[in-house]
Amino acid sequence: MMSLSIIIPVHNEIKQLKVTIKKLIKLKKFFKNFEILFIDDFSNDGTYIFLKKNSVKYKFLKIIKNKKKGLGSAIEQGIKNCKLKYVCIQACDMSDDIRDLKKYYKIISTENLDAIFGSRFTSGTIVKDYPLIKLILNRIFNNIVRILFFTKYNDFTNGFKMYNRATLKKLLPIVSENFNVFLEIPLKIISRKYSYKTIPINYYNRMIGVSKFEIKELGSMYLFTLLYCLFERILLKK
Repeated sequence: MMSLSIIIPVHNEIKQLKVTIKKLIKLKKFFKNFEILFIDDFSNDGTYIFLKKNSVKYKFLKIIKNKKKGLGSAIEQGIKNCKLKYVCIQACDMSDDIRDLKKYYKIISTENLDAIFGSRFTSGTIVKDYPLIKLILNRIFNNIVRILFFTKYNDFTNGFKMYNRATLKKLLPIVSENFNVFLEIPLKIISRKYSYKTIPINYYNRMIGVSKFEIKELGSMYLFTLLYCLFERILLKK
């Protein structure tokens, strides 16, 4: 049976959610055993109330309040509360192609992998409206990480990935507080030698609302996570 949990952290996404939920409920036709966990990260725009109303209508929607403000904590809450065999972490803005989620699932379940990583920067992908400065910094940083960890994978900082739930729980606790959590998780997968595969995926920049990603504020956080995971990798080799 197709068994999937989707973790979606949300912070003040009331406008976006009306579109997101309409798209996600269509997955019910594909996944017979299915849950979506929205982790509300201290929203103050009516997001939580809107989600609670929809969870009454759609029983596979689960709403969890974050215990400690921050994206890293929200992801950890999702990991602790998900129930099904495979887990996908996905952005509320639906910038990732929902059709790639189905591709993820077919590969990870058929090949019995611990994780499957998508790359937006390889042949066979569609990337639309990615901000130029963000793109340049993304490519520089991801290639530095790729070299340091001796891997061909080149899109660590993209959060849209799928995992075996049992493997994902072994990566706890999460030490990253913000978007750097999306660097921490795949680096732990690689350093601890869990099985994974990479495939090309598509990306379309969000159409509603404003991204919470702030380059200036996150530089030191990414550096912290990189050093933390690099240190762990060195220790594991001893």
